[in-house]
Amino acid sequence: MALSRLLLLCMVASEVWDAETKPIDFVCNRSARRAMNIVAEMESALSDCNGIMTLSTPVQLPCTELHVASWENKSHQEKRGDIVASLRLLIESVKVVRALSQPGCGASILQRLENNINNYLVILTHLHLSGPVVSPLLSCVPGSSQSLSAILLSYNQLISGKLELFMVKLEDRCTYQ
Repeated sequence: MALSRLLLLCMVASEVWDAETKPIDFVCNRSARRAMNIVAEMESALSDCNGIMTLSTPVQLPCTELHVASWENKSHQEKRGDIVASLRLLIESVKVVRALSQPGCGASILQRLENNINNYLVILTHLHLSGPVVSPLLSCVPGSSQSLSAILLSYNQLISGKLELFMVKLEDRCTYQ
C-alpha cells in the first residue's frame, strides 16, 4: 500500500509543466511556486521508508545562507547564478548517489528530488533577465550530508529562502488581470 502510494505521488510530482507555460508564469503565480515545492511530500514519503534515512555516499548541500544586505546588492543575474549554481551542485551529487543506490524507497525519493531540482533549473535558466549574463557561482563552501532528511531540509531552505526572495523581487514584471 505504501509503495503504491509512493509511486502515485512520484508520478504526480514528476509531472512536467505544460509546454505553453513560461518562466514568467512561475514568477507571477505564488500558488504555483508553493505547489512546485514538494519537499513536504518527499519528507512524508521518507517517513514511510521504514527508517532509510542515511545514504551510503554524502551529497553536497546547496548554499542556503542568506546575508540580506549583500543579497539585496546583487543583480538579478547574480542572484539567479547563485541559485542555479547551488541547484546544479545538488543535482549532480544526487545523480551520483542515486546511481549507486539500490532500487527502492530511498532511490525513488532521490529520483523525485532530481526531477524537482531539474524543473527549477529549467525555469531559472529560461527566465529572461536584462543585464549582462553572469556565470553561476556558488556563494559558499558547500557542506555535505548523508542524511536524506538533512538534504531535503537544505533544499527546502534554498527554495523557500533565496529562490522565493528572488521571485518576489521579480514580481514587478507581472501584469495582473
